[in-house]
Amino acid sequence: MGGLGWSILLLVVGAQTDSAKAASVLDRASAAYKDVKMLAADFVQIVTNPMTGAPDTSRGRLYQLPPNRLGMRFSDPRGDRIVADGRFFWLYTPSTTPGQVIRTRIPAGGGTGPNLIGQFTDRPHERYRSRYLRTDSLPSGVVDVVTLVPTERDAAFSEATLWIDRQDGLPRRIEFQETSGQRRVLILSKLALNGAIPWREFTFAIPAGAQVVDQ
Repeated sequence: MGGLGWSILLLVVGAQTDSAKAASVLDRASAAYKDVKMLAADFVQIVTNPMTGAPDTSRGRLYQLPPNRLGMRFSDPRGDRIVADGRFFWLYTPSTTPGQVIRTRIPAGGGTGPNLIGQFTDRPHERYRSRYLRTDSLPSGVVDVVTLVPTERDAAFSEATLWIDRQDGLPRRIEFQETSGQRRVLILSKLALNGAIPWREFTFAIPAGAQVVDQ
């Protein structure tokens, strides 16, 4: 076999190996998330918009009750909130749009809705093309880095990269390349699993005088 033939063979074998590694990591993440009844974590979110250039960094505490309840309470900017209450997705950002609440109905079926981690652990081999990138390390420990490309045309992102912890199988960092052109990075720390979470984190009361905009 000539040099070109060997090069092509090595590329094919390498791609198959990366795919098998990614599948194994995703299987471990799926198994781990099945046991999660509630999840809480500190988060740092970094959003880069190519139209504005400068990244926007925010932080706070995140609460997840699978499959369709999510709460993000921001400490910076203080007062901002994102809530999925099982029926609606509420976006309230008085730091940028005071007096306005955006409300979106959560689909009744056919997806994982606002399930932040579940969207990657629910049927991942069917819903994504995956590739193993590398082993890495974070303050929480050793992680496996995989990249996912959605097979569904209506996905909100064109690519996602996950840093999945080898100890508990849950992601500590997620990077989204959104179809809007934005790049969003979500860093999770201080994870707490299956503990008590106040129900108020999954409810949203419309502030007095605020205008609700349905989307």
